[in-house]
Amino acid sequence: MIAEGYEKIEATTKRLEMTDLLVNVLKSTPKEIIDKVVYLTQGRIYPGFVDLEIGVAEKLAVKALARASGRKESEITEDLNKTGDIGKAAQKSMASKRQVTFFQQPLTVRRVYEVLDKMARASGSGTVDLKMALLAGLLADATPKEAKYIMRIVTGNLRLGIADMTVLDALAIAYGGGKENRVYLERAYNVSSDLGKVAKTVAEKGLEGVKKFEVSVGEPIRAMLCERLSRPEEILEKLGGKCVAEYKYDGERIQVHKKGEEVVLFSRRLENISSQYPDAIELVKRCVKAEDAILEAECVAIDPDTNEMKPFQELMHRRRKHGIEKAMEEYPVSLFMFDALYVNGKDLTLKPYPIRRRTLEEAVEVSDRVEIAKCVVTDNVKKLETFFLEAIQDGCEGLVCKSVAANSVYQAGARGWLWIKYKRDYKSEMTDTVDLVVVGAFHGRGRRAGIYGALLLAAYNRDKDVFETVTKCGTGFTDEDLWKLPKMLQKHKIAHKQSRVQSLIKADIWFEPVVVIEILGAEITLSPVHVCGLNVIRKGSGLAIRFPRFTGRYRHDKAAEDATTVEEIIEMYKGQRRKIAE
Repeated sequence: MIAEGYEKIEATTKRLEMTDLLVNVLKSTPKEIIDKVVYLTQGRIYPGFVDLEIGVAEKLAVKALARASGRKESEITEDLNKTGDIGKAAQKSMASKRQVTFFQQPLTVRRVYEVLDKMARASGSGTVDLKMALLAGLLADATPKEAKYIMRIVTGNLRLGIADMTVLDALAIAYGGGKENRVYLERAYNVSSDLGKVAKTVAEKGLEGVKKFEVSVGEPIRAMLCERLSRPEEILEKLGGKCVAEYKYDGERIQVHKKGEEVVLFSRRLENISSQYPDAIELVKRCVKAEDAILEAECVAIDPDTNEMKPFQELMHRRRKHGIEKAMEEYPVSLFMFDALYVNGKDLTLKPYPIRRRTLEEAVEVSDRVEIAKCVVTDNVKKLETFFLEAIQDGCEGLVCKSVAANSVYQAGARGWLWIKYKRDYKSEMTDTVDLVVVGAFHGRGRRAGIYGALLLAAYNRDKDVFETVTKCGTGFTDEDLWKLPKMLQKHKIAHKQSRVQSLIKADIWFEPVVVIEILGAEITLSPVHVCGLNVIRKGSGLAIRFPRFTGRYRHDKAAEDATTVEEIIEMYKGQRRKIAE
């Protein structure tokens, strides 16, 4: 039943139809296993913040498939090379299975989940052989269609195109009394980051159960995001005439979870990155006085000789699995705390920012390596501009200006006008970079024959939960970039335009919206072919970035939904036009 539902979902390019099909799958799922079905629909078996993966590479998957089907590995590999899809190779192999399996048992969600769980938890000597045996056992009992989706899940590339918000829509319709009640499910998801837990709660306890969701140490809260403006006058006007302006440090945003002596660090994408920053964990243990806490901080690389801050690119040397001790010596870090979301049993996410800031200051003992983000409270344009210049001089990107009003709550998982970025690069038209999502590619010619000539890039429309094209980019890529891009994007390649991608341009190759890259352009212009902000400025026109250039920065730290938004592009265009008028 699940595999049939997935096949129907995969076949549609219409988001509403996809939601309806998912509603049918969820309604027909027993409530006691609905969390497992939701995880599987996300292409995983745990919430994203759980540091366990099934961990099956394509080579191992091919070996297991050969054992289950009786086909040669070389034949399966040939099919895989043709399609780039291990799922299709599995479906074809199991449809022409050369060996008969006696006592074949129909697969259930519970059995599939339990086997995948064993695979993820396997460790030590013999792990590879155990994983292959477990996977081959599942495949032996699977129908060709089931084999297709099992193989995609274990290799981490389900390709259904179902976003988290689509799952929340479907849950609201199936169990929450209607799509209009999604807001309650979204709040529960934003403070727990666990879609399976939300699903099981609403299925078993209804909407009232969901409304009782609480913040919990160990479950990361989805990050609150900023809007952006380029002038202090606009910022103060938007924030009601007064704001807290904080340094925007050039580091990695982390969420600190402390329970007694146990400390876990999560990235803005909610990945457990504790193993990469053991020194940061020691700093938290030493300087966070609260027994239990969820705090936000910027983790910044520093020069051990001068204690000066280093740029973000230097910090990325810490994102590794091996050689951590050496990296700690070469790239030590400081923590700049900037928000308190939970302290000693109190959920602070619905408290105004001034209260959260005071609580943060009480919970943290400042040291040479742990500080509270430098800030001023101001209602004065000149003071804000002066503080901005101080931040730049001190090695920061700029400021984050925050509302001090009674409604200045922590908008988990949302981008709103309670926080506004004011960065150095906004001082002139389109000298600021934007983070865009790769949704398509075009075949190269001449020197680029056989590789990609350009990428089709999109901004994120949060209101519609879609990605709208804003530019084609073929400049700024090194020869190394050009040769590694096809390999990097291969696992996200799909046969047709993904249902969440809005485009009037027909790409040669389409991708799931996953990979984010940083782009710098000359200006933003009206466009008859790109759909970013379509009809907002002028009827029949969208917005496009002119003369885009890849900066060389792959934003692996950002999910597609964290990319530059359509609203930001529109605001940048309006700000650009105001400067021209002046």
